[in-house]
Amino acid sequence: MPVGTRGTVKAMTPEELKEVGAQIILANTYHLFIRPGHQVVERLGGLHRFMNWDGPLLTDSGGFQVYSLGELRKISEEGVKFRSPYDGASHVITPESSIAIQEALGADIIMCFDDCPPYPAEHDYVARSMEMTTRWARRCKEAHQREGQALFGIVQGGMYPDLRERSAADMAEIGFDGYALGGLSVGEEPKRMYEVIDHAAPLLPVEQPRYVMGIGRPEDLVEAVYRGVDMFDCVMPTRNARNGMLFTTFGRLNIRNARYAEDSLPIDPVCGCYVCRHYSRAYLRHLFQAGEILASRLNTYHNLHYYLSLMAQAREAIEADRYPQFRKEFYAAREEQIKMTIDN
Repeated sequence: MPVGTRGTVKAMTPEELKEVGAQIILANTYHLFIRPGHQVVERLGGLHRFMNWDGPLLTDSGGFQVYSLGELRKISEEGVKFRSPYDGASHVITPESSIAIQEALGADIIMCFDDCPPYPAEHDYVARSMEMTTRWARRCKEAHQREGQALFGIVQGGMYPDLRERSAADMAEIGFDGYALGGLSVGEEPKRMYEVIDHAAPLLPVEQPRYVMGIGRPEDLVEAVYRGVDMFDCVMPTRNARNGMLFTTFGRLNIRNARYAEDSLPIDPVCGCYVCRHYSRAYLRHLFQAGEILASRLNTYHNLHYYLSLMAQAREAIEADRYPQFRKEFYAAREEQIKMTIDN
């Protein structure tokens, strides 16, 4: 899911998102609560109409964003009290108000309000955090009123297998339309993250979607799909695009590198996106060096096309019962990167 934090995927129009293959996008409850306010969005016809997106929308609960505020927030059983980073105003988000905000926004999939523990953290701390997430999940389920809107529960537990087991069992007992693994990609090594997914994903009901929140390296997506995960979101393809980091079949390409100053090749020689069909690495480097807005737009278009094409290829491989081979081919192409010296 491309991330449209404030009701827009940065540098992209809704029409362009469809061109690159986006079927669902994510918006951020916390940021839309602060600006322009969920009541404003509701009065203007809901988030779909507000941002001119007629496909499915998922809104996260705001829990991770509040967690990221650090000293600006205080967590209690009631919810989270925090100060706006924009004007310092004091706000409170509870499980009930998080659901009410998301219902007002009108997303197709909404998330339970959860507590995301830091990494690393002691077992006792993570256990208390996980238990509160479970209590909040029950309150979210009770508060959810809007029909035709799926509600996902979030499994927490940090890096501790026993806590992940308890959390997964609790969420399944409450019963949700889908289940997410939260608290990953928060500073742990990829190997540790894969171990958690290896252990926790099989604990989730097979009939509902499985969603790992916030992971975004192409390698992470390929590995998580291999472990039975269905849904992902991350700002990596869009944020990296604005910083000049592009994703290709053969690995990453830093368009700021001087070696591309006179390179007439496209970003990715085997990519068929609009950008690769029409623009050279030399031109894209020139735009970036010149600080042109078009650099962010074209880079973002390509990166999202790459990610969504990667997921389309994964789906095709699963349907053809050849995902292990697809995974091998994915890494083999990156080995080719060394020979082609696309980047270092």
